[in-house]
Formats: sequence, C-alpha cells, structure tokens
Amino acid sequence: MKQYLESARYIDSAHPAVVAFAAGHARGEDNRARAVALYYAVRDEIRYNPFLDFSDDAVYRGSACLQAGQGFCIGKAALLAACGRAAGIPSRVGFADVRNHLTTPALRERMGSDLFIYHGYTEFHLEGCWLKATPAFNRQLCERFRVKPLEFDGREDSIFHPFDADQRRHMEYLRDRGSHADVPVAEISRAFRETYPVLYAMRGAAAGEAFGEPAG
Repeated sequence: MKQYLESARYIDSAHPAVVAFAAGHARGEDNRARAVALYYAVRDEIRYNPFLDFSDDAVYRGSACLQAGQGFCIGKAALLAACGRAAGIPSRVGFADVRNHLTTPALRERMGSDLFIYHGYTEFHLEGCWLKATPAFNRQLCERFRVKPLEFDGREDSIFHPFDADQRRHMEYLRDRGSHADVPVAEISRAFRETYPVLYAMRGAAAGEAFGEPAG
C-alpha cells in the first residue's frame, strides 16, 4: 500500500494546497466517512470542464486542478486521489473507455466522436477492498443536463449511470484501462493525439470557453 499513500508527480498529495483542502474537508471518524466527504468536496467544488489544453501537463495534476477550480475527469480524479492520500487513505486512479450518448454537439464536434478514452476515476482502498469513485460531473452541471449526480457511500462503486433522469441512454463502459499509482500522462497524451487530433491540436485555444455554462 506504500505507493498508494505517497505523493507522486500528478497525484501530488504533499502539495500545500492539496494538504489544506484535504484537511478542511476530510471529516469523519474513519476512512470511509473521510473518503465520502472528500468525494463530495471534489465533485461539487471543482467544476467539470473538458475544454482544456491537453498538451499541458498541468491539466492532469491534482494540485493544478484544485488551484484552477476546474478540471476534466482525469484532473479531478487525480485531485481526489491526492486528497485521499493526504488524509491517510490508500488511493489511486483508474481508467476506462466510455461512450457518452448525451455528449454536447460542441464537444462532439471538437472530439470528432462520442467516445471518451481514458475516462478517469479515483479508487479508494476501504475496509479491505478497492472502490471506484467518479467525481467528474459537479451537481450544478448534472442538473443543467438532467443527468443523475453520482453518489458515493464508501461501500459500493460509484460509476456513471447508463441512463439519465429522462431514461435516455447516457454512459456506456467499453474498455477497462486498468489502475495506476499515478496518472500515466505520456500514454494518455499519445492516445489523445491519435484519437482527438482536432481537439489536441487546439492546445491553448481549446480553453476558450466554459463547458455547460449558460450563454451570456
């Protein structure tokens, strides 16, 4: 378990901002309660935004996601794992390829697909087993798109729902990419360049808008 408790390059649990955030939110008498509290803090206090510069290492780093107040699934998963480690909870990141049947037209145009490779989530080791916790979509975003917010109780996996609040197909898991002690950025960046050439080539220009925010 040692590697899942140590600070890493992207799951940087020793960063002062991460330490302070974890200390302020990891409330509870045991690791399960603290993991649940951290999950909701990262889910709702850090806004989901996939319009980022994926050539920039910072978008994959937990502390950078925290300081920006926004991030996409991988950055938020790294942040939650970093907070877990800062609170003494063995934590890591996991990845899967998913198909988002409700992706927005703007995001589909940039990605050229509704396939999200290397969708990231956090895994906590609680009461003898690893549990998945997916903090990507903040509650406000879910309410705007009528998607059920993901809950986490520290006893069962928290992964995306197959249907939304109107029973439309939502998220379909296609491929397990495994679990990692730190974010495999070189591997992910290479796959992103190949799969999303338009979005990846936009670099800094990709961060010109906020995903899911009302117009005006």
